[in-house]
Amino acid sequence: MSSILIYLESHDGKLKSNAAEVATAGRKLATAQQKELVAVVIGEVATDELGNWGISRAIRLSGGNLADYSGDVWAAELAQLVSDQQADTVLMMASSQGRDLSPRLGALTGVTVIADVISLENQDGTTVGLRPVFANKAQVLVRPTGELAIFTLRPKAFTPEVVEAVATTVESRSAAALDALAIVRELAVAAGAKIDLTEADVIVSGGRGMGGSEKYDILEQLAEKLGGVVGASRAAVDAGWRPHSDQVGQTGKTVAPTLYIACGISGAIQHLAGMSSSRFIVAINKDPEAPIFKVADYGIVGNLFEVVPALNSAI
Repeated sequence: MSSILIYLESHDGKLKSNAAEVATAGRKLATAQQKELVAVVIGEVATDELGNWGISRAIRLSGGNLADYSGDVWAAELAQLVSDQQADTVLMMASSQGRDLSPRLGALTGVTVIADVISLENQDGTTVGLRPVFANKAQVLVRPTGELAIFTLRPKAFTPEVVEAVATTVESRSAAALDALAIVRELAVAAGAKIDLTEADVIVSGGRGMGGSEKYDILEQLAEKLGGVVGASRAAVDAGWRPHSDQVGQTGKTVAPTLYIACGISGAIQHLAGMSSSRFIVAINKDPEAPIFKVADYGIVGNLFEVVPALNSAI
């Protein structure tokens, strides 16, 4: 019997919040196709939450050279699991790690990765993925032709669902001591960073209209009041006002928060490609013809240095 394999990311021994999105997508697909769902975690990761997502079976890989992230080693271990579990579908998040890991797994298994999908469908037992193309101007339904399909899921595109808890059987497996070509020893987190952009529910972004790095204080205040984080357009990053880790757009991060507030961002197509999937978009710009207003749910034509402080005071 074929199975659906889902890889769940973790950090410091805990599952990342995006694991719930992958788990929910995998459970629904496994139910529709009447296949076994197998979750995979790497390292000493707490798995208490899995039962709440309807996952009854999980495999924990540890040992070998898995202590630190190595794309080639981790992909090799996952490829072996794909074979052992007779998986015909693999799901993982289209995160920084997923974007590195999935093509390696695809190369080892000889299949093309269907990346950044925003929904999954069951068509006669085959998994089909919908993904945006041409900078979000269109969407295509991609149907794999081989016996195995690997999908990466766009962050925030799949709503996590808690179901009636089930008992989860966790099987521990020891990894082979494979030689790593490269190892990630440490992840540097920017000072004051609370959450990654791709996982944030609220993002307040600033663009060229901010005029300088020192002027982002008002955006930091607004983000803090709303429980969110600060992002930036490519123009702001290229100017050195914000680090690249804050960049939203085609050459930055693709985000889909509940609320996206664009301040002083004109709305170039490359930026829109990275945030147009946000549930609610608020644009603040003094140019009434700015393209950002075409995708905004709410628009404020005005000076952001007057509007944002007024919002801070009101909140």
